[in-house]
Amino acid sequence: MTGIALRTLRTRAGGFAGTFIALLLAATILGTCGVLLESGLRGTPPAERYAGASVVVSGRDRADITVHTAGGKDRTASQPLTERVHVPERLRERIAVVPGASGVVADIGFPARITDSGRKADHGPPLQGHNWSAAVLAPFALTAGSAPRGAHDVVLDRDLARRFGVGAGDTVTLMTRSVPERYRVAGIVEPGPGVELARQSVVFFTDATARQLAGHPGTVDAFGVPATPPGPATGDLAARVENALDDPSLSVSTGDGRSRAEFTDVAVTGSALTLLAGSFAGTVFLVAVLVVASTLGQSVQHRTREAALLRAVGATPGQVRRMIAVEATVVALAAGVLGWPLAHVVTHWIRDRFAGHGIVPPDFEPVTGPLPAAGALLITVLTALVAALSASRRTSRIRPAQALGEAAMERPALGRGRAITGAVLLACSSATFAGGLSQRGDVATLVNLANTLVLLLVITLAVLGPAVARTAMLLLGPLLRLSRATGHLAAANTRANAGRLAGAVTPLVLAVSFAATIVFAQTTALDAAGRQTRTATLADHVLVSPHGLPPELAQRARRIPAVKTATALVRSKAVAKSKQLGGESAISLTTQGVTPQGLHDTLDLDVQQGSTARLRPGTVAVSATTASWLGLGLGDTAQLQLGDGTPLKAEVIAVYGRGLGFADLTLAHEQLLPHTTAAMDETVLIRGTPGTSGTQLAADLAALARQYPGTTVHDRLAHQDRLKEAQATAWVNYLLAGMVIIYTGITVVNTLAMNTAVRRREFALLRLAGSTPAQVRSMMRWETAAVVLTGTGLGTAAAALPLILVAYALTATPTPYVPPLTYLAVTGTTALLAYAAALIPTRLNLRTPPVAATRTRE
Repeated sequence: MTGIALRTLRTRAGGFAGTFIALLLAATILGTCGVLLESGLRGTPPAERYAGASVVVSGRDRADITVHTAGGKDRTASQPLTERVHVPERLRERIAVVPGASGVVADIGFPARITDSGRKADHGPPLQGHNWSAAVLAPFALTAGSAPRGAHDVVLDRDLARRFGVGAGDTVTLMTRSVPERYRVAGIVEPGPGVELARQSVVFFTDATARQLAGHPGTVDAFGVPATPPGPATGDLAARVENALDDPSLSVSTGDGRSRAEFTDVAVTGSALTLLAGSFAGTVFLVAVLVVASTLGQSVQHRTREAALLRAVGATPGQVRRMIAVEATVVALAAGVLGWPLAHVVTHWIRDRFAGHGIVPPDFEPVTGPLPAAGALLITVLTALVAALSASRRTSRIRPAQALGEAAMERPALGRGRAITGAVLLACSSATFAGGLSQRGDVATLVNLANTLVLLLVITLAVLGPAVARTAMLLLGPLLRLSRATGHLAAANTRANAGRLAGAVTPLVLAVSFAATIVFAQTTALDAAGRQTRTATLADHVLVSPHGLPPELAQRARRIPAVKTATALVRSKAVAKSKQLGGESAISLTTQGVTPQGLHDTLDLDVQQGSTARLRPGTVAVSATTASWLGLGLGDTAQLQLGDGTPLKAEVIAVYGRGLGFADLTLAHEQLLPHTTAAMDETVLIRGTPGTSGTQLAADLAALARQYPGTTVHDRLAHQDRLKEAQATAWVNYLLAGMVIIYTGITVVNTLAMNTAVRRREFALLRLAGSTPAQVRSMMRWETAAVVLTGTGLGTAAAALPLILVAYALTATPTPYVPPLTYLAVTGTTALLAYAAALIPTRLNLRTPPVAATRTRE
């Protein structure tokens, strides 16, 4: 049968086009997900400032939490830390005595910015201030001038000096965590051979000045450990340092791993890519299984007569299945091989989009290895093989005489196994939705149930496809009969060929349900977050800067007579233990630190329990959503790890409702600020003194802002910075929805085109019986209308129930936010594809004279 399968592929290649395209897209997207996953696990930029250090000691960039699984076992879950984890300076002595270590160099970093209004530099890498003694870690060498000696001496790297047009002996205005000050450029340095500052620019201060400006006494960013020449191998030196420290909260790095200590975004980027790739791959794999199964099912159904003839001449059921399996495997292998280069193109396109939305750094480069290619090929082949064997099961098992009799007529009812499976899935879907409604206050459970429900509903509709199609035709029959001739014929066709209708409807249901669930879950969240932000912000004005605001700015604003309250706000992340569906996991939570005094004047967080007036170090206010995730209530103790890994036990003193627009957790400003890398505020919210002129207040704030270059004054309605992260997350989900629509859209085209192409004889017989080409086209328009209405209706219904649960989880109401134009875009796109896929092949078929068409082979 292998020979027959290969000859069939050669002589009827066009009949496998739909299957090939579906598998090609699956291989491409799965390959892309594989590359992103590998990049998240292994992708690290080369070390720059630490390139000259054999070993680097830094704080571990992940938080580990012991959690209980649903099965009762313990495991360690981790989340990346978003802030720099500082290292105690006292460890220097322990590292210095390690055999083979040639001294220990401390690195201290902090944000800096050149603010000379007369010097306009091109966009370049961000600027960081460091202590001069850390220059040996690159190593940097002076090319002009000398090392910094005084508190107002600095040394610039060569590229930075060129960008701003300065040299040794010139002066520049630098801003760190206070008002800008003038500094003398004592010297210019360049990194050692082979080292390029691609991700940063550097300005060096004296060690004493750097410690003062960094603002974290007693700690350093990292220690660099050069090896004593000839010294031990790098790996041996790293092992000795690790043994000497014996601290799991520290990380000892060599090679490319040194960049994880140098750049805090490496761990966060890797974790985000791993999560995104896994989410994309899981969704795409499920869609691929359903799509490929539908496409192959249609292909096998169209070849029922061929299988019947093979059975009639002596072929066994196993031989028929083997023939179909070989055909599917060969097509899948070709699709998998061709999908790999396409995956590279898609990966780089996605990389550019991710960088534009701040999900990955601008210099991120995908890592390409053999595993993603092999994995995508293997999954593609296995998916095709399983789908082919499933689709060929009934065709290969029926008796030859029965097969010849059924070749031209569809089986009138569902098989027993399919009916039982569909009934079980329908019961599970109903139970899931009912369970979600009964868990209205449990956000964690509702979100997970919504994700499960959409999958159950789509699979249920695919299994019960023919029965659902017949039911739909009972409802649509009167509409089709509005046209007495062609509509009647379309209604009869769809009733008699419910399996064909179901095969055409399934991709539409997939496209609409998945896309609608993904898109409208995001629109619901963004709409709720926007409304919460607008309602909760009571401030008259907001001070913002893209570079962050020095903490002293809020203090100075409070001294302005026209200002009643100035609330400083700093943002970060925290890691906590989430309780959901009987198990636990580690989750990352958005966290804000606010000035407690007068908070009610600038922010209305919709406190539902307790009071934020008690906010101080050692306490925390949590959003209602987060309270359900963490299983916390008023008076409970929240166990957290802050963004730099610092453990915190805090009493819950308030539960508030507007977490979407602000943050999951709210801490006292003085509690959170020291545990952020930059130690800078994000915004300062200003409320004016009653009776004060708004014009005077705006003028006073503008005068203050001019002293801190880059700071601007906005009214409260213009401030939307808190939504940026939510918008980036929404964009990622829109991308996923777009991929699903493209994939299933092409499958819609494949399925309908295949269904229409095999009806050439049917069209010819209609024309010989007296129908005109226009009437045949009208019949197909009515049939396509039935397909579109059934598919979009079922897809909308399948998305509506999960979206109700999402709306309950996010807004405590059953109404999701569905923009009408967006809904029309989703359904209209699939409808247009369906009409094009059905009517274009119809026109092509009608070009053949009817007598000639009846003589063509199937």
